[in-house]
Amino acid sequence: MDCLQLERANSSNYSNLGPTLVNMNKVVTSPFARGSLDALPLFIPAIPFAFVFGVVVANAGIPGWLGWSSSPIIFGGAIQVTLFTLLGEGASVAAAVSAALIVGARHLFYSLTLAPRFQDQPGWFRWVGSYVLIDQVFVLSQIKPIEEPQTFRRYFLAAGFTFWTLWMMFTALGVILGPAIPASWGVEFAAPVLFISLMMAASNRKDKLAAAALAMGIALAFSHLPHRTGILLAVAISVTVMLVARRWSS
Repeated sequence: MDCLQLERANSSNYSNLGPTLVNMNKVVTSPFARGSLDALPLFIPAIPFAFVFGVVVANAGIPGWLGWSSSPIIFGGAIQVTLFTLLGEGASVAAAVSAALIVGARHLFYSLTLAPRFQDQPGWFRWVGSYVLIDQVFVLSQIKPIEEPQTFRRYFLAAGFTFWTLWMMFTALGVILGPAIPASWGVEFAAPVLFISLMMAASNRKDKLAAAALAMGIALAFSHLPHRTGILLAVAISVTVMLVARRWSS
């Protein structure tokens, strides 16, 4: 009799735990949680890049608070570093802004790729989603394809604002601590490491690897052009070649 009562008590406890386990499972598998968790590993290579940003702001002779304010306004690490680097080297504001826009031109291709996904979304998301569309978020949208519009929206925003929050925090630290980093540490390696890691994460097919290799070769060949024009040429030529190759193969 005691054994039977104990068994019933255990069964009752498990039945009471049932909703809790289901809720835990929903938390773990929810689009918000998945977006935030997937964003964390891709932010790791951006941490030294945030300190590079702090060094660039200090070398440009710009007040730290003013340099950091570009993070919520622009929210684009490569664009911010390009802008303040050229200003620190004595370039005109027009030249620095033009170069920054050229570096950020790759986002136009991101927008073209994601345009079909954004068409099924509400108007407010098209504005907010575009604001957090950075390299890492674009990579996640490609390697984690989600068809259902609401799920995609939640995942996209969770990943985007996870990066946004971390970038605000670490660029603030970079502005404060970056100038104290010895030059011998060579933190300038952060930018190429960041973009190579993103390229490897997104390149799951041979044609993507070929396009990336072509873009790197073109960027290196035209690296002598002013205002980082070689980067824009590399993107335009590699994307054109890839589109032609896809149409030819189909």
